[in-house]
Amino acid sequence: MEEFVAVGRAARRAERTARVEEAIGKGAAPAALDLLELVEFAWHDCYGDTTPSENVVEDILTCAQGDLARMIRFARLAVEDWRDLRMTADEIRSAENGRGTDGLAR
Repeated sequence: MEEFVAVGRAARRAERTARVEEAIGKGAAPAALDLLELVEFAWHDCYGDTTPSENVVEDILTCAQGDLARMIRFARLAVEDWRDLRMTADEIRSAENGRGTDGLAR
């Protein structure tokens, strides 16, 4: 039987700090980490899960493109409909890799 180990909010924040600093910048990172905590509260209220998956967090950071205001916008979208967030993040990743959303090189 697998053992379940609960990871607290403070531990998740600590684990995400370096990635958030890289994505948003050190100056805005504390506010961005606070925003991710708010996303957790909203996620729990909407979906019953303690936190969104790290894939959803990564999608939020990808869509933010280094801008805290964009991060706020896409954090809200994550809670409203994470599938729309995923589509937007995939489009951004495809554009960054020089590929269209159909996967073909441009």
